[in-house]
Amino acid sequence: MVLLGGRSQVLRSAPVELRFLYVGSANTERDLASWLALPDARLRWRFQAFGADVAAVDTAAAPVVLLADHRPAGSVLPIYAVADLDATGARLNQAGWALEAGPLGTPEGPASVWRDASGTSIALLRVDRPDAMDSAYVDDANTHAVRPKS
Repeated sequence: MVLLGGRSQVLRSAPVELRFLYVGSANTERDLASWLALPDARLRWRFQAFGADVAAVDTAAAPVVLLADHRPAGSVLPIYAVADLDATGARLNQAGWALEAGPLGTPEGPASVWRDASGTSIALLRVDRPDAMDSAYVDDANTHAVRPKS
């Protein structure tokens, strides 16, 4: 923390954005209906592939909520977008965080999961392909996309 003009500010080496909340679900269909009941919430995309059912809910305010039946029900994993995955991971490691998983490939780019000494986990994501999932969802040829029935 640095004191600037009488106010303390944290100086960061690169911006960090809370991009997603990865929410575990026992039933994606049921939980999706619950999340869509929020005012202004809308389904961005939903896919069923590799034995997983994952839906993205845009609540009109960041972050996007990802409902996933392959995550433990009731769990929430914050996913932070970072410019430099390696440098941010090294910084967390120096601060006592432990690498839990990764590097992992995701449609948007590489990711890693970190756990602090208390057991709290976060994920870091370098966003190389920001529109990967939205583009895949609007592709009518994508057989994994689950679209609302009209």
